[in-house]
Amino acid sequence: MIPLQEQGWQSQPWQWQLSHAVRDSETLLTALDLPASSTKSDFPVLVPWPYLAAMTPGDPNDPLLRQVLPVDEEQVVVNGYGPDPLDEHDKTPVKGVLHKYHGRILVIATGVCAVHCRYCFRRHFPYDDFRVSRTDWQNIAGYVRSQPDIREVILSGGDPLVANDQLLSWVAQQFASIPHVDTLRLHTRLPVVIPQRVCLELLDWIGESRLKIVVVIHANHGNEITDDVADAMHHLHQTGATLLNQSVLLKNINDRADLLTDLSWRLFHAGVLPYYLHLLDPVEGAHHFDVPESDGRDLVQEMSQRLPGYLVPKLVREKPGAGAKESISLTTN
Repeated sequence: MIPLQEQGWQSQPWQWQLSHAVRDSETLLTALDLPASSTKSDFPVLVPWPYLAAMTPGDPNDPLLRQVLPVDEEQVVVNGYGPDPLDEHDKTPVKGVLHKYHGRILVIATGVCAVHCRYCFRRHFPYDDFRVSRTDWQNIAGYVRSQPDIREVILSGGDPLVANDQLLSWVAQQFASIPHVDTLRLHTRLPVVIPQRVCLELLDWIGESRLKIVVVIHANHGNEITDDVADAMHHLHQTGATLLNQSVLLKNINDRADLLTDLSWRLFHAGVLPYYLHLLDPVEGAHHFDVPESDGRDLVQEMSQRLPGYLVPKLVREKPGAGAKESISLTTN
């Protein structure tokens, strides 16, 4: 196999990075000079080369590798962990829409991701039922138009930035034509795993929209904020977009105050503010990542002693049927 540093992927556009991502454990481990694994999973491997390149060759405990490599623990059945941990399937007034919270809706823009995170709370999601066409987008815009309390539209997935910029620009224009909508939020991991996705076409339509654009990236560990990722964030920031980060608290990956503190500083220097630190959603196959709530409280309390307040993410949990994410109090009665 060609060594990782000689693959020639660095100069390729984001579409190439997406289509040529690693799709099996053998290739992933070979690229990192690690022994093969016999673990099988129904949730396939998907790792882009830029993300793989941020891992440390020869280290089986690399915190980025642990997020994407299937392990035997995924096959263990644990009570309380199911395929739809947030009970999302019945919150769909229009195809493609999840309307869970007042004042905003979430659109499953695509079922495709650029990386398969092993802890993903939608790893069992029926994306085929949410596949949206241009006609569906127009119906979604019509639904938003009929709901004057909706001020923000959130594009999620999958990953909305898997879609091409021609479509995304058109979608943004549909919502910008609705007077009571003033914010478009993108939840995406793509700029972290394929920083080449922050291309001129993306920057152009974000910069030209009348909507306030909020980009929420997803980084869990400071090693994910490479120089290329930081450059991509600076380019996004220059469009006027608000940049936030949300993380998931993951056992043996980022469940130390020094690691989370380092992540906050790296995000800040890249122009991104920490937003949420999520407790794990109890999705089937991910129990081995869970960190107890009490440990999460202790970690955030320790972070608050090390960081200015604006760099301390809010510790949250999402509960099925709740009107908002639950903010976890750092003090106990």
